[in-house]
Amino acid sequence: MLMRTDPFREIDRLAEQFFGTAARPATMPLDAYRDGDHFYAAFDLPGVDPDTIDCTVERNVLTVRAERRRPSGDGVELVAAERPMGTFTRRLFLGDTLDSDKLEAGYEHGVLTLRIPVAERAKPRRVTISANGEGRRQINA
Repeated sequence: MLMRTDPFREIDRLAEQFFGTAARPATMPLDAYRDGDHFYAAFDLPGVDPDTIDCTVERNVLTVRAERRRPSGDGVELVAAERPMGTFTRRLFLGDTLDSDKLEAGYEHGVLTLRIPVAERAKPRRVTISANGEGRRQINA
């Protein structure tokens, strides 16, 4: 069997490994949305052991860190290595309108989903309007 080596292909492979491609990004893809009184963030982490996922919040910065490891052992022979491996990290800046103290996290089918309630002070509220001089104040501009 004749095999040709292409040094530029190795450079491309290394660049794809560090920077990713459109089809396979090096970072963890994210969907974020608000549904009612909750904000959701869903991270794609297929093949990641839930025990390697670490989620922390410090000063309104949410950090998600996960690790995907290659199979190892005495009888394991690596034939192809195209999936990104190693430690992945993603940071999100949470606004003051979210209550990060009540953050909930779940991992199912390779997706880490975070549920963060909207803070009470950020929810719409009705303002009472007084009429007939009751509670009327003069407003100076």
